[in-house]
Amino acid sequence: MKTIKTLIANILFLLISVVGMADSGPPPPLENGAPPAPGLPIDGGLVILVVLGLVYGVYKVVSSKKILKA
Repeated sequence: MKTIKTLIANILFLLISVVGMADSGPPPPLENGAPPAPGLPIDGGLVILVVLGLVYGVYKVVSSKKILKA
């Protein structure tokens, strides 16, 4: 059974790597030499995400300590 799981995992990793290599690559440079427009800006939403991650991490640590004490 372990051999079958290993074989399936290897095939999936192989297929994923082939799909990654099939990427078309970066776009060609512009004629006037201007850089392409940037992607989406990182703004205030990132701060909220980090704060929520910290709160969730503290919650998990506190809840795991309660479980260990019980």
